[in-house]
Amino acid sequence: MKNVMFFFALLLSLPAGAAVTNIDNEELEKLISQGVPIIDIRRPDEWRQTGVVKGSHLITFFDKRGNYNVRAWLDKLAPIAGKDDPFILICRTGNRTGTVSRFLDQKLGYSKVYNVQKGITDWIAKGKPVVKPGN
Repeated sequence: MKNVMFFFALLLSLPAGAAVTNIDNEELEKLISQGVPIIDIRRPDEWRQTGVVKGSHLITFFDKRGNYNVRAWLDKLAPIAGKDDPFILICRTGNRTGTVSRFLDQKLGYSKVYNVQKGITDWIAKGKPVVKPGN
């Protein structure tokens, strides 16, 4: 496990990339309807607090202390999406997923990552439906 500050420092050293696509709620709905998987990287307490977008795969990236285990997270991602498969990342406001998306693209070679730019808070603010985690 490593600290989130190291992760962010690592990302600051990366060149700007173009393979991560930032999306809004309209594009999110379109991609979900096309069968593109959505991965919610928040923590279980956050899922319970707000609910999740229906069909989301729940795979926490950062714990409460900002620690993470990239290998364990990638092991959970592997059955859902490979490096050349499209998938969507969502968190609370898009900050964590923006960071993780760029890392997956620029350091690990994932080529079709979609980042929900304003996260689930905007989804909820726009009246979009959520379900309890696990439903």
